[in-house]
Amino acid sequence: MPHGLGVEVVETDRGGRSTYHAPGQLVCYPILDLNRHGRDVRKYCRDLEQAVIETLSAFDLEGARIDGLTGVWLRDPDRKIASIGVHIARWVTTHGFALNVDLDPAPFTDWITACGLEGATFTTIAAELERPVTVAQARPHAARAVASVFDLALEELPAGDGLDLWPQPVHERVVRNPAPPKEPRGAEQVAARS
Repeated sequence: MPHGLGVEVVETDRGGRSTYHAPGQLVCYPILDLNRHGRDVRKYCRDLEQAVIETLSAFDLEGARIDGLTGVWLRDPDRKIASIGVHIARWVTTHGFALNVDLDPAPFTDWITACGLEGATFTTIAAELERPVTVAQARPHAARAVASVFDLALEELPAGDGLDLWPQPVHERVVRNPAPPKEPRGAEQVAARS
């Protein structure tokens, strides 16, 4: 990755290889107990893909799976529009999917080898529609799709910074004094967080 970009590299415990998160991406990291949703990691990943496919259909885009690969693609020619990387401990999920809504996809190929896919092409909803699309426009479609696929009843959280949701001193400290960027320590790294 080129130096001087102001991009934080973060090591993570999720599956998948390196990825890139940035503004213009809808990042959905459900925390689910797979004891209630089938103790099947492959099915969970396919269900995340289905939620993305349903989200894309709201924009009249036809998302697809490619055998042997994880994520969601647009076909003919193949372009990856969403990546999936999960971590599961004691059947509780963390991490999830990142849907490219409206961002420059160049970092996926110019800065890193995203998802370990040499030579893959990445795209966004906005590029496919040839018009701007905001994450705020995609978010309600994704929420409905996740709720539908996982048979969930979602409820709106109160607006604000979220400190009132989990009153723990560590959260307040992190918000007041964010940690300085760490140097990369391993092969599985996330290039930036949104």
